[in-house]
Amino acid sequence: MRNADISHTRPLMTAQDVPAALGLLTRLPVRIDIDRATARGAAAAWAFPLAGVVVAGITALIGAFALWVGTPVMIVAGLILAVQIVVTGAMHEDGLADSADGLWGGWEIARRLEIMKDSAIGTYGVLALGVSLLLRWAALVAILSAGFLWAPLIVVATVSRAPMVTMMAALPNARAGGLSQSVGRPSGATAALAGLIALAVTVVFLPWSAFAVLLVVALAGIACAVIAMAKIKGQTGDILGATQQICEIAALTVLAAHLG
Repeated sequence: MRNADISHTRPLMTAQDVPAALGLLTRLPVRIDIDRATARGAAAAWAFPLAGVVVAGITALIGAFALWVGTPVMIVAGLILAVQIVVTGAMHEDGLADSADGLWGGWEIARRLEIMKDSAIGTYGVLALGVSLLLRWAALVAILSAGFLWAPLIVVATVSRAPMVTMMAALPNARAGGLSQSVGRPSGATAALAGLIALAVTVVFLPWSAFAVLLVVALAGIACAVIAMAKIKGQTGDILGATQQICEIAALTVLAAHLG
């Protein structure tokens, strides 16, 4: 039986799902019941956006303290990125680099997947990371300079993780092994719940920018899915990480334009 089919027999959400999401997407010392988390698998993916809220809360708290003691905005923006990378273990950045190397460094699907699995980083990966960090830093500088901190960070961290769940549900696994395959595929209801959480958080924290943010993030997620299907006929853990990064850049760009 497929993972997607099995997930329909499980409850839509449990109290263990949030710690499981934090354990998967961050390096925070979260205590989880391994057996229950493993049994839930992709059914716990609805909590990915909530894991983003936790990451945003930590980074915003440190950013707020840095601003309070008089640290220049440009340095605070860099500090926020550094804290995000530490808290998540650079998991999403690694996925972006591997995806850039594989999708554009190979001519055939098998070779692309092989490159993505290789821990070495190539030219495409280096350039992708550099562009990602530059765009995110510049957008954060604009947002912070306009006097905003908590709301944008929380919204961006939430909405950028919801498309990961949608992609897991909509696209097949591109390879037989790997992180994405081991976690499984969530049901449509699980993906919808993740989307509703992202929608609710965005409307509550940034109602005046909600439509633009959600629209651009949705388009960015669709673009990532189209590219993944065209290049490797599915998704992997690296593709999911790259999707989070692309959607984060999209959300930050919109907010920089609206709030800056």
